[in-house]
Amino acid sequence: MTRYGPDEYDVLIVGGGGAGLRAAIAVAETDPRLKVGVVSKVYPMRSHTVSAEGGSAGVIKSNDSIDEHIYDTISGGDWLCDQDAVEAFVNEAPKELLRMEHWGCPWSREPDGSVAVRSFGGMKNKRTWYAADKTGFHMLHTLFQTSLKYEPIRRYDEFFATTLLVDDGRCQGVVALEMATGRLHTIAARSVILCTGGFGKAFRFTTNANIKTGDGVALAYRAGVPLKDMEFVQYHPTGLPFTGILITEATRAEGGFLLNKEDYRYLQDYNLGKPAPQPVNRTMELGPRDRLSQAFEQERQKGRTIKGPYGDYVHLDLRHLGEQHINERLPMVRELCLKYEKIDPVTQCIPVRPVVHYTMGGIDVDINGATCVEGLYAAGEASCVSINGANRLGSNSLTELLVFGARAGRAAAEHAKQAKPFSAKLAALARDEEQRIEETFCKSGEGKTSGDSIASIRETLHHQMEAGAGIYRDEKSLQTAKETVLELQERAKALPLQDSSYTFNTELTAAMELRNLLELSSAIIESGLLRTESRGAHQRTDFPQRDDENYLKHSLAHRTEYGATPRIEYAPVTITKWPPKERVYG
Repeated sequence: MTRYGPDEYDVLIVGGGGAGLRAAIAVAETDPRLKVGVVSKVYPMRSHTVSAEGGSAGVIKSNDSIDEHIYDTISGGDWLCDQDAVEAFVNEAPKELLRMEHWGCPWSREPDGSVAVRSFGGMKNKRTWYAADKTGFHMLHTLFQTSLKYEPIRRYDEFFATTLLVDDGRCQGVVALEMATGRLHTIAARSVILCTGGFGKAFRFTTNANIKTGDGVALAYRAGVPLKDMEFVQYHPTGLPFTGILITEATRAEGGFLLNKEDYRYLQDYNLGKPAPQPVNRTMELGPRDRLSQAFEQERQKGRTIKGPYGDYVHLDLRHLGEQHINERLPMVRELCLKYEKIDPVTQCIPVRPVVHYTMGGIDVDINGATCVEGLYAAGEASCVSINGANRLGSNSLTELLVFGARAGRAAAEHAKQAKPFSAKLAALARDEEQRIEETFCKSGEGKTSGDSIASIRETLHHQMEAGAGIYRDEKSLQTAKETVLELQERAKALPLQDSSYTFNTELTAAMELRNLLELSSAIIESGLLRTESRGAHQRTDFPQRDDENYLKHSLAHRTEYGATPRIEYAPVTITKWPPKERVYG
């Protein structure tokens, strides 16, 4: 495992998806003299942003307003959002989306040629820009091709960042594994931005790609940055039962119905999660994701869902929309159904169930993406700024990539221009990391022939997180999950790796990813155990009410050591002019 380097940059971005590319462009725009590096464990066009389907939110129509978007976001987040961050986000959103259009993003159009918008769950007005149902695909292509015109941006594709180089309280780069050769590279940087996405692969059923293992979040956690609001994990109400592949919210925005086993639109019987004495819910399929997922679980408990080989499901009915409408607005949905379920939504109902989709929690950052470690920033799903609070509204996340990717890029650029010289200890820190990898992953399982494997530990983690920290939780389920994850962390310390080669050693990177997921799962569970209330995506059956008196505050998980329970502290929520009130829809 020969070390190369060091390469030196003004700003280094870890993660080549939407947030990372937008940050790189922002740095180059701020000062074209700055050297920018982008480290990504996959080719950027394979980043998970590409799979986002439904759209990106921003006020553009005359019947909408900035204040309404702000209020919908804060209410949707069950008042756990930092309102100063939401205000900045909503105000900057239309400018970023228009900039995307100028860079070539092919937004869908109204008949008069203006940008088309559609409804999305939890939003009172139509404000979601879209490009059919391939919005993330087109946005990522736009950002990638735009980044190519900036000569100072250099990419490290298929490099896996293993640690942050932190000395004297400053982040000064990373050590990254070149996956093709197994060589470790020391990449020094005056500012580092983590844009590696979330960690939905801690759960069994998820829309997330296999790369979503929280690598950047774990890097920051190990460097001493607290993780904010980790207990809030969002389920999307419509994923395919076996694969977890997302069936976009746009299907319901276009008029799709959710039906139980009796072909009944069951959401009319729920006040978006709370049983109603009579059909009163006018929002129905366009309610927020947390409430729709909770309604599904209540239907399951009543025996009204459909039994399948991969768990219970309900039907999403698009048949009444007609073939032309589906082909124009939802072509990818039809393609996914035909390829993965062998059904045609033009003539058949789609089987769907709630699946983990998004992590509201992440690296604790300020409104410009800065962490408590000097020179270290984060943006996108890896971060928690927090605009999403206890439940993200659909179509806010793609816009978040743009707004806070740009903000973090500009802030990191300004920091880089004023940063001190690199520490003389970086080479020693890189040698320490090489030794850690050898001892932790390459030698720890030598001579061992136990039945344990990465796959077996990961499968146990998936089942336990689904059972113990899923849509509904209680003290017993969380405590069981806590004990299991601690046991899994112990087992993962000495896994016997079978692949001793350096070239594309995917077993080694999978072992690193597994440890990341285990540490982050522990933070999810402990934060959930100590929040004895129900709010947004965190629903405690033993504490069913929201408790603003005691828990209108952010949780902060501090790492202690590997295999130990994190320490949980709390921080106030920033309230500007929208005081907490009951969250009402319909």
